[in-house]
Amino acid sequence: MKFYLHISSEEQLSRFQDRLDDPARQWKISEADYEERKYWKEYTRAYEDALSETSTGHSPWYVIPSNNKWFRNLAISQIVVEKLVSLNLKLPKTLVDIKAIRRKYHQAVVLEKEKSK
Repeated sequence: MKFYLHISSEEQLSRFQDRLDDPARQWKISEADYEERKYWKEYTRAYEDALSETSTGHSPWYVIPSNNKWFRNLAISQIVVEKLVSLNLKLPKTLVDIKAIRRKYHQAVVLEKEKSK
């Protein structure tokens, strides 16, 4: 599953401000972040081209609006759950004798209790 997390230019600038104001986030920012902003339109076109060229029926891109992190997380969670449910996964068939293993487990528990006396 491929997710493209899209934020607006305004949201990016707001996040930069948060990073400047919070010393715990300052490691996330660099001068290049501001230099690259002037290429926003070009980057957007390049991402759109890349997404359309690499999205297939078997492996689609999901473009997730990500200005709000709570919405981003909800959207991705719902897509992942839907995909897992659609796979109709089943537990593998047990190939061992569970009754025999259960007896061995109970014997081990009894021995462990006797050891600790």
